[in-house]
Amino acid sequence: MKPVTALVPVLLVLFVCFRGTAAADTNDLVSTTEEFFVGFKDVEVVVDGVKIHAVVGGAGEPLLLLHGAPQSHVMWWELAPQLAKEFTVIASDLRGYGRSDKPRQGDYSKRQMAQDQIHLMAELGFDSFFIASHDRGSHVARRLAKDHPQAVRKMVVMDIIPATYVWENMNRQVANRFWAWTFWSQPYPLPETLMGPQAGEFARMSAGDDVRAGEDYEATNGSADAFHAMSEDYRASAGIDIEHDKADASEKIRVPTLVIWGSRSNTGGFDYPAVWEDEVENPSLIELDAGHFLVEEKPREVLQLIRNFFVEQ
Repeated sequence: MKPVTALVPVLLVLFVCFRGTAAADTNDLVSTTEEFFVGFKDVEVVVDGVKIHAVVGGAGEPLLLLHGAPQSHVMWWELAPQLAKEFTVIASDLRGYGRSDKPRQGDYSKRQMAQDQIHLMAELGFDSFFIASHDRGSHVARRLAKDHPQAVRKMVVMDIIPATYVWENMNRQVANRFWAWTFWSQPYPLPETLMGPQAGEFARMSAGDDVRAGEDYEATNGSADAFHAMSEDYRASAGIDIEHDKADASEKIRVPTLVIWGSRSNTGGFDYPAVWEDEVENPSLIELDAGHFLVEEKPREVLQLIRNFFVEQ
């Protein structure tokens, strides 16, 4: 077996090549309002020098939609027009994803990502709102409910276990299911070097059979800067986010919360009701016969659950 040091020149070559990959200029991308979100409009706000992008449409009470990784606001294209019949829908790109900026030296803590969304909603004139979220977006929604409870009327989180709980209960089985977490949380530039050249393909695969969405994910999340930003997001979850969680661990979330998860998801293996009942005061809990990508796999069921939860008194 060759010593590990023999791999260093190869890794350095890959790293140099990857760093040379051009980042997608989000200003040159076709607006998703022309294909996915007809009747919506693009909006952008700048938070501490970082551009946050969203599409807005509909009328009624404000509803913020937050996506997962390695996706963007486009994951909501099927549900958003339906929700816009009853709500003012704001489908946002988290910092580091989609058409939002991807700073290489940025703050990717969930606290900062939550603050981005508070700023976005304030710029749109909303000081309180509903949230529906999936995956990474749900981690941001959870921090929003902790840091800004007055702003969150109700929230839906989909297919996540709070990150600190996952890390503190890590074992061989969990590590195998959450391989992305253990991989992307490795120090820079290991994930970027080993998997960065395939970032576009990985982003496209998250769309499943949805070719249009996959092409958009590849265009927006397939660059060197995008992959680095996603890695920084995961590194934050294994670092600064845990510090923030421990600082307010004794405080339960009191925002009305609906937790939805897939029975066949890679996040399975945890006791969802027990975990979330410890996290949230009186959560609503629903398991669907699905995998991780609930919005794509069960759009009608998810749509109905979101609508019912937000309109009920």
